[in-house]
Order: sequence, then C-alpha cells, then structure tokens
Amino acid sequence: MTYPIDMTLRPDVSAHFDEATNTITYIVKDPASDHCAIIDSVMDIDYAAGRITYAAADRLIDEIKARSLTLDWIIETHVHADHLSAAPYIQSKIGGKIGVGEKIIAIQETFGKIFNEGTEFQRDGSQFDALFKDGETYMIGDMQAFAMYTPGHTPACMVHVIGNASFAGDTLFMPDGGSARADFPGGDAGELYDSIMKVLALPDEMRLFMCHDYGPNGRAIQWETTVAAQKADNIHVGGGKTRDEFIKFRTERDAQLAMPKLIIPSLQVNMRAGTVPTDQNGNPVLKIPVNAI
Repeated sequence: MTYPIDMTLRPDVSAHFDEATNTITYIVKDPASDHCAIIDSVMDIDYAAGRITYAAADRLIDEIKARSLTLDWIIETHVHADHLSAAPYIQSKIGGKIGVGEKIIAIQETFGKIFNEGTEFQRDGSQFDALFKDGETYMIGDMQAFAMYTPGHTPACMVHVIGNASFAGDTLFMPDGGSARADFPGGDAGELYDSIMKVLALPDEMRLFMCHDYGPNGRAIQWETTVAAQKADNIHVGGGKTRDEFIKFRTERDAQLAMPKLIIPSLQVNMRAGTVPTDQNGNPVLKIPVNAI
C-alpha cells in the first residue's frame, strides 16, 4: 500500500485534554480554509450515578463557533474502551460526518454477542456516516487526509494522517509510555507490532499525536512527538526491538492489567457511533455482561 503523504501541508492542531479519562481530543483545521475535523471526542459519564453530560464536547463546540469554523468530520480512530464518544451530540449541534474504520463490523459482531444485543442492533456499520478502507482519502476543506489501517489493539484501529500530522489513536503512546494493550477480544500483539512498524515507516519528521497520556513517573501530560523520537526512544518498540521481543513483553504485561474502568459503557456506546442504547420503551440503558469480557 502506497499512502498519499504530503509533508508540506501543516494543519493547525488544537488539543483538548480530558482529565477524567486521560484522553486528548483534537480539532484539526485546514490552514487554507475555515474547515476542520474533530478526532476522538469525549462524552462525560458519572458511571456510579448513571449520569451522562457534555461539558467536554461543549468546549469543542464553543471553540469551533468562536473561531467561525465549519466542522466537516468527527473521526473515531477506533472503538474506545476507556471513554465514551460524543460524536452524535456534536453532530446534532454543529454538523459533520462521523467516520470510523470499516472493520467496525467485526467489533459490532463480537460485542453484539457479548452484550446480548437483539436483531434491532445493526452490525453493518450503518450507525456511522463513513467506513474508511486502508489508504482511503477524505477532505477537510481543501486539505486531504487519509486513513491507515493499524490493527492489534482492536481489529478496527486506524491512524489518520493529515499532512505532516498523524493521529495515532491507541496504537502508540508517548515514547516513555510505550504502546497500548492487545488483549481485548480481537486484539493481537503481533498485529500491533506490525501496525506500529507501519506508523514508524512514515517520515521521521511526521508529527504524531496521541489519544491518551498518563504522565509516566509523574511528568506533565504530553501528547505530541515525532516518528523519529518514537523509533529512537519508545520503551516498547524503540531502538530496534524485535517482533518476538514485543509479543513476549506485551503478552506478559497485558496479563497483569485490570480492565479499563469505563469499558462496559464505552463499548456499548462507541460501537453505536456514540449513541446510548435504549430499552423497549426508548429509555437510555446500559447492560453489564457477567463473566463475558
């Protein structure tokens, strides 16, 4: 696969850190127009209280309105297991098409069974406006972006490359954070290594923007690095670590990790493009599968 990389294009990137989920959401603007995209939005949830609110999404909306921007896309790099997407809420306020990788169908099949979803839950990705194929391009104003298939963390992960900026989802963390886990249903440590190598084959100067940061060893939260920095310093894959070394490390580490706190609501909502499921009376409701994940 040959990807249409254009390092001369430098999009304007505005980052928004959500402290509750350690998620970074991005507003990415075309430098030649007033068009933009949102990547990996967050919907607020008080899980213990069963309460959903939209403060994080409203901050994005307020910035886009204040800058008089037009929202073209609301991009999901993958079906997140650690936060809920606010895509439909944002779309209802300021428009934009919701896009995700075409392998969302595999996620819907797997978790449709785990959550015992009925036949009314469509497992064809139709909840989204666009299902991206590997290498598929799309436009943000006059700025061309493309999606790069990077499975391993989940079967539907994609890195989105927009000029000299790439949005890595959970495929990589900052160099001192390493990489994402690969033990969720459909995950695979070998595939994750291969996907990381695809990302690290991008130009050394390519900016990489992370979806999460946890401030390892107490450092300040960070979200931007480069391909060159990852190749040299990433603690899981940098410095020439082999595929076998990575698989051994990742598998042993994942076996020690607890499930993300919001995995149960996140998967149910995010496989529906950010829509909260409802019961037969139309009331919002979430299920808790027992001994299934």
